[in-house]
Amino acid sequence: MRKEYLPFGRPNFSEEEIEAVSRVMRSGWIGMGPETIAFEQELAQFTGAEHIVAVNSCTSALFLSLLVSEIGPGDEVICPSLTWCSTANVVLYLGATPVYCDVDPDTLCVSPETIAAKLTERTKAVMVVHFGGLAVDVNTLRKALPDHIKIIEDAAHAFGACYSNGNPVGSSGNLVCFSFYANKNLSTGEGGAVAISETQLMTQIKSLRQHALPLDAWKRFTHANSLLLSNQITELGYKMNYTDLNAAIGRVQLKRFSHFKERRKQIADIYVQGLEEVTAKIKFQTDCIGLNHARHLFVVQLLTDNLNKSRDEVILALREMNVGASIHYAPLHTMPLYNQDINNSPVLPVTEKVAGTILTLPISASMTDEDAEYVVNMFKNAIASEEEAF
Repeated sequence: MRKEYLPFGRPNFSEEEIEAVSRVMRSGWIGMGPETIAFEQELAQFTGAEHIVAVNSCTSALFLSLLVSEIGPGDEVICPSLTWCSTANVVLYLGATPVYCDVDPDTLCVSPETIAAKLTERTKAVMVVHFGGLAVDVNTLRKALPDHIKIIEDAAHAFGACYSNGNPVGSSGNLVCFSFYANKNLSTGEGGAVAISETQLMTQIKSLRQHALPLDAWKRFTHANSLLLSNQITELGYKMNYTDLNAAIGRVQLKRFSHFKERRKQIADIYVQGLEEVTAKIKFQTDCIGLNHARHLFVVQLLTDNLNKSRDEVILALREMNVGASIHYAPLHTMPLYNQDINNSPVLPVTEKVAGTILTLPISASMTDEDAEYVVNMFKNAIASEEEAF
């Protein structure tokens, strides 16, 4: 058994990131300033977005995207139940109602059909989650929806992914929200960003992220008339700005990103090839080794009819062998906060089925081939019957 615990995801930092942070600290300016501006410009170029606005988390990115889309009390926002709580929380923050839809059994993402089943006259937006790093075909979805319904993309898993047309996630023209949390494909410790196509929305979100001030801290610091402008607040804003410390890390991570993406694919290839002999017992997410998948998560569905063990037993067996298998996610509609009337829960048959059978195997650019091969062997042992165990 390996001595160290292998987490399901971990960042990959080098001396270059450490030096970048040191450089910013030595500069005397660590808040939002020139590094953030440069990072936003580089992200826009990478994603194909017209504009990028960096904020302190993907949750903030989602919240501000709904806010500028004028979502509020009385509105319904459709989102999958199979997602992290932030997707629904931001809807609740604004007094709107999250309406949970099912997912496709192969992609584990929403589809035009699962969303159409939940449309009502109160539907004002759809929150699309690119689950695991597999991008939803938002162009097809757009054609299936009434024009007044906004599409907001929760791309927390999908930095570096591409849509089915080969264009990078972020270039769709929708508001697209990224996460740079510690375990994400590109990590700055914390942080997020919104890809935006409209200049007016970009300007609005830039203002809202820092108390709706007409000038951010860096411009107030360097602007000759900042004292005259700093008190001209005309709307309610928020403290959701990014920092140059985070941006300095992000700029280095972005330069190294092609290596990160290729390394994740190599780990996924080892998993798929190594587990080929047990595919009667498991199922992979669609396109998990395809060129367009970001592979933030490597998700496996257990075909429990062909096993004599539950999903939870398999996870516990892996963790005992220091393999950090995890669950993404427990469905939101089964939790009291998100469903006040559990006795009248929405019927989401695919979500409810996969909820008890999916697990996530470790994947990160920090893993070695030996790490991946160890996971393969421990996973095969964990799902084996007593007669098959080795």
